[in-house]
Amino acid sequence: MARAHRAIISLKSHYPRESCFTLWPMLTDREKSVLEFEGSWWLYPGPKDRAIRDYLTMSATRYYQILRRVLDHPEAINYAPLTVRRLRRVRDESRERRVIERFQGGDHPSL
Repeated sequence: MARAHRAIISLKSHYPRESCFTLWPMLTDREKSVLEFEGSWWLYPGPKDRAIRDYLTMSATRYYQILRRVLDHPEAINYAPLTVRRLRRVRDESRERRVIERFQGGDHPSL
């Protein structure tokens, strides 16, 4: 029993973002179209928010809600690996920057 438990722990730690133990549905067509659009939005004419509205027929707010949610979906990395890795990196750097700014802005000692 202990050997099996160690195997599960090592499997979980090997895939920190994609959980092998939860059942996620497949990406929907809408989620796939959001990932595809994010990977090539600069090819569309005009501002990004107008391209979102024209080509995906949704508001920019809804687009970013779907995009944020789909970044942690296990299938997303398989479907659009470069786009998902880039967006995760940007998200993580932004979070780290906010934490550092929060600690430096208050009575906390500088990091």
